[in-house]
Amino acid sequence: MEPRIKHVFPGGNTTVGFYSFYDHILSQDAAIHIFSIKGGPGVGKSSFMKKIAKRFLELGYDVEKHHCSSDPDSLDGVVIPKLKVALLDGTAPHIVDPVNPGAVDEILNFGRFWNEDGIREHRDELVKTNREVSRFFKKGYAYLRAADPIYKSIKKTEEKALNRGMLNLKTDYLKTELFSQYEIKKNTGKERHLFGSAITPKGIINYIESITRDDDDIYIIKDSVGTDTYTLMNELKKSAIIRGFDVECYHSPIEIDKIEDLLIPDLNIFITVSNEFHPISLKAKNTIDLTECLDKTVLSELNDELKEDKVVLNNLIDKAMSYIIKAKKLHDRLEEFYIPNMNFDDINDFLEEIINRILDYNK
Repeated sequence: MEPRIKHVFPGGNTTVGFYSFYDHILSQDAAIHIFSIKGGPGVGKSSFMKKIAKRFLELGYDVEKHHCSSDPDSLDGVVIPKLKVALLDGTAPHIVDPVNPGAVDEILNFGRFWNEDGIREHRDELVKTNREVSRFFKKGYAYLRAADPIYKSIKKTEEKALNRGMLNLKTDYLKTELFSQYEIKKNTGKERHLFGSAITPKGIINYIESITRDDDDIYIIKDSVGTDTYTLMNELKKSAIIRGFDVECYHSPIEIDKIEDLLIPDLNIFITVSNEFHPISLKAKNTIDLTECLDKTVLSELNDELKEDKVVLNNLIDKAMSYIIKAKKLHDRLEEFYIPNMNFDDINDFLEEIINRILDYNK
């Protein structure tokens, strides 16, 4: 069997600001070793992790690539699940410090590979550019935070048309189909929380097709803002956990408490929500249309109001992304100060050392 690559986001640009699920990349209880890479922009952290991911894929190991929501081409982390080893970018905004230093966690200091004198020549411009990067991110997050009450307003308005009795029937039907043959267990399953999609400089993107497996039964939940999919997905999550099944929960960057994708690995079940922010084109075993729970007559009466709110919501998200793009461009400028002052030959030698150490964990 070919080794698999799973692509996810451990953190996100959300309607509550930057939000991190870093604790769920690889838990302290499960991990054999977690490397936290410290350094600056352009020092080679992401390239280092990409090379490690590539090497272990070639060796036949499944690999998780944890992407940066502010630069999805860059990695914030790599996990080799079978070896219970992770490498993480430990610099801002996702500062990762050792929890159990020496026993589980270790800092890899990439500062020892740079020419400090060469970097200090650009001190004033570095400080100024960093300040501007921070300012643009703050503006982007201000627009995303402004989108939150508009989103909630749309939700509350649409809920006027929601037939909760019909929603309860659909919820009960799906719970019965998925879990009726399994007993509730004394030992509950574990939860893992990440983002499957992200608001990025490239738009709202997701890696859903890498999360599901070829033999998974896929259930698509067609929803709208006011169909209360939050409750449905949490009911399904709870039903799996109380029966002893581990779950992977992938959250929405627009409504972070809402699970958009739910993977139950031991049952080969993948449940995903499809809407305008999270479009799904996977082949489904079953599609549950929650928009059928919305009274069309009531919706038509609310149509103008909802249209206006949705225009405002989309404009705010677009404006937020425009500032995230500006922050990304300036961050790329920061990298230009570091790249010429890095000893990448020594980093490549260090790469081989770390790969050999990781392989030793399998002995």
